[in-house]
Amino acid sequence: MELAEEGPCVIVGRCADYILRGSADCLRVFIHASMGKRAARIVQVYGQREESPEKRLKDKDQRRRAYCQYYTDTEWGVARNYHIALDSGELGIERCVELISSLY
Repeated sequence: MELAEEGPCVIVGRCADYILRGSADCLRVFIHASMGKRAARIVQVYGQREESPEKRLKDKDQRRRAYCQYYTDTEWGVARNYHIALDSGELGIERCVELISSLY
């Protein structure tokens, strides 16, 4: 909250949609992609590991769900918690950035 009150900023994850839900000057965005495209991206960015990228993503998504449930008593990734949801696998990261910037 302190960071958001200081001025314009981007807060990624950590239940920011919930924490900032009462802020009028806030655009809540959920960015998603298919499992295949997410898996390809983490291999590209972080490299191949012993554990499959799909398994790593499923584990991380489970931790995100549990974190969100524990701290906010809400469900992670539910559309009604956001103003907009974008598919970065289809739109691309740069296009998502352009759309978010133009909306805000």
